[in-house]
Amino acid sequence: MTVDSFGKKSSILVLGKPFWLALAVLLCSFPGWSQPAPLDQRATSALADSQDTQASAGGQQYTQQQTGSISGKVIDQSGTDIAGAVVTLRREGQSSELEATSNGDGLFAFTDVPPGPFQLAVSSEGLASQEFSGTLQSAEPFVTPLIMLVIPTQVTEVVVGPTQEELADVQIKEQEKQRVLGIVPNFYVSYEPNAAPLSAKHKFELAWKSASDPVAFAGVGFMAGIDQAADRWGAYGQGAEGYTKRYGATYANIFTSTFIGGAVMPSLLKQDPRYFYNGTGSKKSRILYALASSVMCKGDNGRWQPNYSNVIGSFAGAGMQALYLPANDRRGSGFVVSSALIRLGETSLAGVLQEFVFPKLTPNRPRRSASQP
Repeated sequence: MTVDSFGKKSSILVLGKPFWLALAVLLCSFPGWSQPAPLDQRATSALADSQDTQASAGGQQYTQQQTGSISGKVIDQSGTDIAGAVVTLRREGQSSELEATSNGDGLFAFTDVPPGPFQLAVSSEGLASQEFSGTLQSAEPFVTPLIMLVIPTQVTEVVVGPTQEELADVQIKEQEKQRVLGIVPNFYVSYEPNAAPLSAKHKFELAWKSASDPVAFAGVGFMAGIDQAADRWGAYGQGAEGYTKRYGATYANIFTSTFIGGAVMPSLLKQDPRYFYNGTGSKKSRILYALASSVMCKGDNGRWQPNYSNVIGSFAGAGMQALYLPANDRRGSGFVVSSALIRLGETSLAGVLQEFVFPKLTPNRPRRSASQP
């Protein structure tokens, strides 16, 4: 090789270095033209990317579901801490419940509670239960407001019983069943010491029941027969006409006295015409009580007072009787007074019989309770 040839080759080689260097740089700048990475290296890189993605998602999920706590304090209406209160935790969509008990300071707490809506039910013996609802956020220490338990409202059930008038209706019906020996009417006695007061309607009903009873008519007939046999009120004569007049006079006397003394005056003066059976105390005290019944009575207000109704009724009955009796049997004004006093005496005697005799002979009278004789 000549020197010239060698010189030319050397020049080409010198000049060619920059060209090849530029070509290499150009090829490296195009990824598609660069040599691909080995298969193992690409798999390792993809696995690493997948793990990074999963780690990122798991971190986010853990952050969203971090548990929290719920705590609070239970007091009563005076502000005193309640120890031993039972607190029940219920969560939405969960069938299971958690329970906690307040300590001596009234404090309670639930830990590791998943976030979401919840409800607390707080109860303590002798106090009204309370409920509280809220929503627990992720990783939140939820503190409830003070939970106050109060004394429950006392609910009193009031059973409305019969009115006084309705009770009197029932008692009057019972009295109208009272008969001595099961036959003779004994309506004007009450075996209930605190009987309901009678209205005017009841007083007139009782008077009519007594005056219109068949036994009353039979009794009047018996008395008229005795009067005729003794030739009392002789101006009436004998025979059927005389008997009829005596019957009418006797019945008129009984009817007038019963209605004036047992209905009219008691309604006007608000007095009770009945005899109230005593049945307690010594025999002497009971006799005095029975004798005084003609001049003493109970008012509709339940208090004892002078028996104006019976006194006025007795005099009114005697006065009415003087209007239809024969003139020679009236004996002037003294007849009215004597007849009224006789009527009052009969009332006192009836009181003694009501206190000691008739109760034993009245099988259908109301029975008192064990605490009453």
